[in-house]
Amino acid sequence: MSNFTTFRALATIGRNTLGRFQYCAFSYPNQYGVNRLYSQSTTTQTDGTMEDYKNAKSVYDFTVKDSQGADVSLEKYRGKVLLIVNIASQCGLTKGNYAELTELSQKYADKDFKILSFPCNQFGGQMPEGDGEEMVCHLRSAKAEVGDVFAKIDVNGDGAHPLYKYLKHKQGGTLGDSIKWNFAKFLVNKDGQPVDRYAPTTSPSSIVKDIDKLLG
Repeated sequence: MSNFTTFRALATIGRNTLGRFQYCAFSYPNQYGVNRLYSQSTTTQTDGTMEDYKNAKSVYDFTVKDSQGADVSLEKYRGKVLLIVNIASQCGLTKGNYAELTELSQKYADKDFKILSFPCNQFGGQMPEGDGEEMVCHLRSAKAEVGDVFAKIDVNGDGAHPLYKYLKHKQGGTLGDSIKWNFAKFLVNKDGQPVDRYAPTTSPSSIVKDIDKLLG
């Protein structure tokens, strides 16, 4: 446990559970997408460095927010294969996707591969947890190692994060470009180019062959 950061946080667990509170004592390593003590933010982040997303040359042109609200340039992932996913905690697809995303994280832990998870509350209000310690507590409780986890964003509409506007522009979906539900997935090659898009119902494990092809 010496390589774990340990602290005790008071978190609201499930905002639809009659306002009940409980303590969440947790130790967490980097697999929960965090490596520092987070303060909670409930503000949806929609800013990015590339508002003119149609002119972006790759995902590296975008900046996102970590769960504390600090800027993270996607340039840091240059040379890696990326799987970008909009996650939710209370969806019928949550359990299966969390389990299989965890398996992918572990399978490719020593490879040039990373999952980027973006909490999103646009689909049925199924991601009520706030950024920061509340999100960390939820992921630990779910035993979900879903890669690097960022601040909550919108993925559809005028307020969608520029990164998602770009992803949808480059990889249109069936019956329109909009993200249809939680756990839509985009696969990005080592050059930062979106090369495939998968429906929310596509299991992460079924993407393994496509990941292996990009990893070479």
